[in-house]
Amino acid sequence: MLKLIRLEWKKNNAIKYIRNAAVTSVLLLLLFLFTVRELENPETIQAYGKSMLCSGVDMFTNLTYILFTSVMIAAFSVSPYQNKTMRLLFSYPISRRKLLLAQIFSVWIFNFAALTLSKLLFYVTLVLTKNYTHISAADIRLTDPLFYADVLAGSAAMVSIGFLALPVGLRLKSSKAAIIAGLIIVFGTQGNIGSYSLMYNLPFYGVLLVLAFAAVALSVYPVEKKDVA
Repeated sequence: MLKLIRLEWKKNNAIKYIRNAAVTSVLLLLLFLFTVRELENPETIQAYGKSMLCSGVDMFTNLTYILFTSVMIAAFSVSPYQNKTMRLLFSYPISRRKLLLAQIFSVWIFNFAALTLSKLLFYVTLVLTKNYTHISAADIRLTDPLFYADVLAGSAAMVSIGFLALPVGLRLKSSKAAIIAGLIIVFGTQGNIGSYSLMYNLPFYGVLLVLAFAAVALSVYPVEKKDVA
């Protein structure tokens, strides 16, 4: 499986995605640094002990990498169906499910690592520039293992939820449909309904995670017998 994942990264030119992710994260960070200075009370504690500062980091990074996940799903998994190249891939003496799982894991691992590193970049920069931004950043506990556990768990959950775009793209055999589904997921997970925020709504996220795992399972399980055309 690891060999197949590496082949997927090589085939889809992972260097391009690394470059795009790095540039995107730096630009987002610069935008966030200018935005955070305008917040009236960025250290105000909100839901689940998250301050407005950390909530802002989560919002900026999560929405970006959920969309990034859908873009990579479109390129890695949906595009071969759309371009009729999946038939060739499935002609290899390798399980179809294993090939599709390799595509899925290659996207998940990349975006999990990218989202985690992006969040850490934000947090470290905020601590280093606190004299410039005039924010104490006291709740950014870089020496606390639980802080990193929260970052890892949040990144894993958000990237996994992004895979709700997978069955949409595969069903319609359309990369655009997968990306549009990613946009809808962004609005659904990071937006508001009136004055009610959907961020940090754990039951809502839990349902989305279950649906995401079900979506992946239902996309992978029937692929052995499903017509590629």
